[in-house]
Amino acid sequence: MKACDVVTFGEAMAMFIADRPGELHHIEQFTKALAGAETNVSTGLARLGFNMRWISKVGDDSFGKFIIEALRKENVDVEAVLTDKRYPTGFQLKSKVVNGDPQVQYFRKGSAASTICPADVDPTAFTSAKHLHLTGIPAAVSASARELAYEALRLMRVANRTISFDVNLRPKLWSSQAEMVEVVNSMACQADWVLPGEGEGKILTGYSEPRDIAAYYLEQGAKLVTVKLGPEGAYYRTPTEEGVVEGFCVQVVDTVGAGDGFAVGLISGLLDGLPVKEAVRRGNAIGALAVTAAGDAEGLPTRAQLEAFMIASCIH
Repeated sequence: MKACDVVTFGEAMAMFIADRPGELHHIEQFTKALAGAETNVSTGLARLGFNMRWISKVGDDSFGKFIIEALRKENVDVEAVLTDKRYPTGFQLKSKVVNGDPQVQYFRKGSAASTICPADVDPTAFTSAKHLHLTGIPAAVSASARELAYEALRLMRVANRTISFDVNLRPKLWSSQAEMVEVVNSMACQADWVLPGEGEGKILTGYSEPRDIAAYYLEQGAKLVTVKLGPEGAYYRTPTEEGVVEGFCVQVVDTVGAGDGFAVGLISGLLDGLPVKEAVRRGNAIGALAVTAAGDAEGLPTRAQLEAFMIASCIH
C-alpha cells in the first residue's frame, strides 16, 4: 500500500438534505450529498493538500458508487474501500433549519460498512500512513467495526505513529450509555490528541469543567486534549500549557460538521508544525467555515480560502 499522510476509516452514507425547512415527512424534494464524520475529515484534509486514505465498505449500489466517486473527486485514496454485493450502503435524511440543529434520520442498520472487520483490511493500509484519525462512531456501528478500530489503534501505536481521536458520541447507536463510555474512553486513552466536545466530555469523564475533562485524558497518557466549546471556541491543554482560543463569528447555516471541521484544522495545523495554540485557532476557523454551508463538508476550505478567511477575521 502506498504511503500517505493521514488514514481514517468509518461508515459513509448518502445524505438527502431537505430543500426547504419543515418536518421531514412533509418534504417533497431533497438534495443528495455525502455524509460521514471520517469522510468529512478526509475531504477537509485533502483540500488542504494532505494525502488522505479512507477505508470502508460500501454496497454494490448507486449510493456506494456515489460515495467512491465523490471522494475520488476530492483526491482521497479509496483503494482500500471494499464493495460488498450482499449488503446495501446506508443513507440518511436531514432537515433544513433556520435556527438550531437539523433533524437527522438514519437508515444504516445492516449496511455494508457495518460488516467491516480486521480481516478486510491490509495492515499496511494503516501503517503506511504517518497519522491515524479515528472517531468513536465505528465502535458503535458493529462489533466487527469495533474490532477493526482497536486493531487500527494497536497497529499505529506499534508503528509509533501519531493518533487523533474525536469521540463523536452517537448514543442511539449504543446498547447503553455505560457501554458507550467504557469503549470510547478505552480508545481515547490510546490516542495522542483527544477531541471531545464540552457536553461529550462531561458524559465521558463526569467532569463539567474543560480543565478537568482535559486532565482526565492527560492522566491516561494523552499529549493534547482540546475541548470544543461551540461558538465560544475551544479549550486546550497539554502537560505544559493550556488556554482558551476564541471562536470566529459567522452566519450559521447548518451546525452539522462543525466538529469535523475543527478536527481538520487541528490535525492539519499540528502536522504542519504549528504551535498548539495556532493549530487550535485553525481548528476554530475551519469549524466556523463548516457551518456556513448546508452540507456536512461543503464549507470545508482549500488552503487559499482558509488563509483568506483568517486574514479577513484578523482585520475585523
